[in-house]
Amino acid sequence: MAPVSRGAAVTGTGPAARRPSSSDRYGGDVLSVNPHRTGPSAVRPESVHVPVTPGLVVEDRQTGFVGAAVAVEKSGGQHVVVLEDRHGTRRGFALGPGFWIDGRPVILDPPVAHKREPAGPVSAAGRRLTASGSYAVEGERAKVARASRIWVEGKHDAELVEKVWGDDLRHEGVVVLMLDGVDNLEEVMADFGPGPERRAGVLVDHLVAGSKESRIAKRVAEMPGGENVLVLGHPYVDVWQAVKPARVGLEHWPEVPRGIDIKHGTLEALGWPHATQADVARGWQRILATVRSYKDLEPSLLGRMEELIDFVTAPGTR
Repeated sequence: MAPVSRGAAVTGTGPAARRPSSSDRYGGDVLSVNPHRTGPSAVRPESVHVPVTPGLVVEDRQTGFVGAAVAVEKSGGQHVVVLEDRHGTRRGFALGPGFWIDGRPVILDPPVAHKREPAGPVSAAGRRLTASGSYAVEGERAKVARASRIWVEGKHDAELVEKVWGDDLRHEGVVVLMLDGVDNLEEVMADFGPGPERRAGVLVDHLVAGSKESRIAKRVAEMPGGENVLVLGHPYVDVWQAVKPARVGLEHWPEVPRGIDIKHGTLEALGWPHATQADVARGWQRILATVRSYKDLEPSLLGRMEELIDFVTAPGTR
């Protein structure tokens, strides 16, 4: 038999190599594992690191206090875990060694910081999107407002535009203003004084052939600088109807008879309070709350609004 040199490993790869069995406490390397410190049969087990999680039941070895973790606070430059026992008594202990979990020693670490998930819609790659479907620009500072502007008819139009396109408009520096009724459009445009670099985009309700709105839009186009004004609109009597009816549980928006206010009539058909202006305001907020992104709006509004944004941010405008 050939002598074994002093530096040779006792665990070789040849036939004579010692192979550990499933019942071998020490394994192939007798120095790699200490069965007294690790494993299910350890008599003096080593402490393992465990991050604090809500409800984790631990025992403070020094005091014997047992409780569930209800909070982790920072005090005096160190993390403190607050434990609550079964009687409701709470005590704080500095994180680190000195705790037991199920009879085994542990070193309590601060909670693991989880990556914050982006709020709102995201792309397939996980990038945050604005409510209009554009890529969100993270950490962008507010821009100086452009000279070009967009007008909408009233408060509800403005709130809907803000909810869906607000991020995009802030990114472009576009301010949205209210007309307080399409009847004011000509006066507002005359005061604004549109020009090649200073454009005006206008979103109006019920812009269909032969309507009052279409006649006003035609007169604005004939004003001095009218070629720098773009008046677009949707076919609905009120912007409420630009929200897909399925968002409020309807197949289609109710037909409100002439002579009845469209908002009051809509709320009545929905079975919602509708007698006062306060009811109307609350009803609109209920509808608006169902809008999560551009997907909840009708295409006839989406396309018009995108076109207006492009018009007032085109190259050469300011």
